[in-house]
Amino acid sequence: MPLAHPARSAALFLTAGVLLLAATGCGGGTAAPSSKDAGKGAGAPGTGYPVTLDDNCGQRVTVDRAPRRAVALDQGAAEIMLSLGLADRMAGTATWTDPVLKGLEKENAKVPRLADRYPSFEKVLDAEPDFAAASFSYTLGKGGVAPRERFEKLGVPTYLSPTDCVGKDNSGDGDGVRTRPLTMETVYGEIRDLARVFAVPERGEKLVASLKSRVEKAASAGDFEDVTVLYWFANAEAPYMAGCCGAPGIVTRTLGAKNVFDDTRAEWPQINWETVVDRDPDVLVIGDLTRRSQSAESAAKKIEFLESDPVTRNMTAVRKKRYVLLSGQAMNPTVRTVDAVEKVAAALRAYGLAK
Repeated sequence: MPLAHPARSAALFLTAGVLLLAATGCGGGTAAPSSKDAGKGAGAPGTGYPVTLDDNCGQRVTVDRAPRRAVALDQGAAEIMLSLGLADRMAGTATWTDPVLKGLEKENAKVPRLADRYPSFEKVLDAEPDFAAASFSYTLGKGGVAPRERFEKLGVPTYLSPTDCVGKDNSGDGDGVRTRPLTMETVYGEIRDLARVFAVPERGEKLVASLKSRVEKAASAGDFEDVTVLYWFANAEAPYMAGCCGAPGIVTRTLGAKNVFDDTRAEWPQINWETVVDRDPDVLVIGDLTRRSQSAESAAKKIEFLESDPVTRNMTAVRKKRYVLLSGQAMNPTVRTVDAVEKVAAALRAYGLAK
């Protein structure tokens, strides 16, 4: 996966370890709420614990008390927790591709970063977690940090974002196939799940309401029915382009535009440039990544390639320099998908493509 599997290009060796865990422990521009009530109801009678999620990506998850030392194993999960004002209840984060979401810098600085990419299982256990959340099934699978079962054998409940399993088949070798289009309701569901686990449901509803308002405002900004768009995540030699139905699909459907590769349900299929040129999109939405695991990660490198390569430089979007730059996180299903809706809408208007 261009984002979910940043370590796929290199071997990842994990050694088994045993740790006796302590039973207790300590929108673009979305600011974290006050943490004055962060510890309320942590296992106290009448506060709704234990919390049980009957079906989290095929597993039943029970949390006996509000987590005090949670770890977010992907950036998307980390930014949701930070947006909910949970920094003081986080023991670590990992697997980052971009700078933290604007407005969350101070909260993020309070939380140790276990690794920029996948940490070892032992590194995570050293943080003495009492809860672990991930955005991608690969993170909590073989080859990622560790399968969910390894955490749960040590008494650490795990949560996997439903955006990577609901209506999605991850059984193949690639990044999965959408059996039905992803919607923002699934993202909102993740926010509500985590808010419930941490006993801050009112914060979850406030965040969801803010995101919904931003999406509605962006969607009403113009009619882009005839505009064709392509999403390029990474890799110049065998580029990862968005299929119909993941987070980029939310953007195009919200704005009424058309993804030139909406005829594939694969999440991030690798498509040759000759096929891209044949589709000749009006606008190129390109990932501006700060990681360095594949070729053409940054937007600058992508644009340099597009404008110099003899196959791509005569594309309509390249000749007219119709580029929209998005962070990697904005191209995946999380709170930043709303940023993508806003930025793509603003760019299409700026390029004079609204009816």
